[in-house]
Amino acid sequence: MKSTRRVFLGAGLFAGLSVGLGSLLTTTSRVTAAETQEHFDVTHTDAEWRSLLGASSYAVLRQEATERPYSSPLNAQHGAGVFTCAGCARPLFSSRTKFDSHTGWPSFWQPLENAVRNREDSTFGMRRTEVHCQRCGGHLGHVFDDGPKPTGLRYCMNGIAMSFTESAT
Repeated sequence: MKSTRRVFLGAGLFAGLSVGLGSLLTTTSRVTAAETQEHFDVTHTDAEWRSLLGASSYAVLRQEATERPYSSPLNAQHGAGVFTCAGCARPLFSSRTKFDSHTGWPSFWQPLENAVRNREDSTFGMRRTEVHCQRCGGHLGHVFDDGPKPTGLRYCMNGIAMSFTESAT
């Protein structure tokens, strides 16, 4: 009886520690946009991307991980400016299209022209539309059809996949 209780308590403790000490990111094992035959203007070797981006940004942009909700400082960014790709500095979204979706990730109702590419994502048994940077193929997040007017779209982006550049206007 004691042995069973110890095993049960030990397993519970291990599971709790695993969750508590787990990564800020979740990843999936699938082919990424960067690994497909698509051509991108900005390319680097895997080692170069790792060096350029750092671990967390690399996991999101190159391995299509997802950051924890409410963990990005860009959620609170409400100034005028442009959100750019953290991988290649491509302008992606205007601050004029940002809105609070109450989901925990920076959300926009429209990207800048020719800024992103979309593709089908069927991981986790769901059908979603994945959003990638048009220039480097970096994974940004997903787009959903439950956003505000005028587009009705919600581009739900990983903040760690972007940078913000403030503008004077």
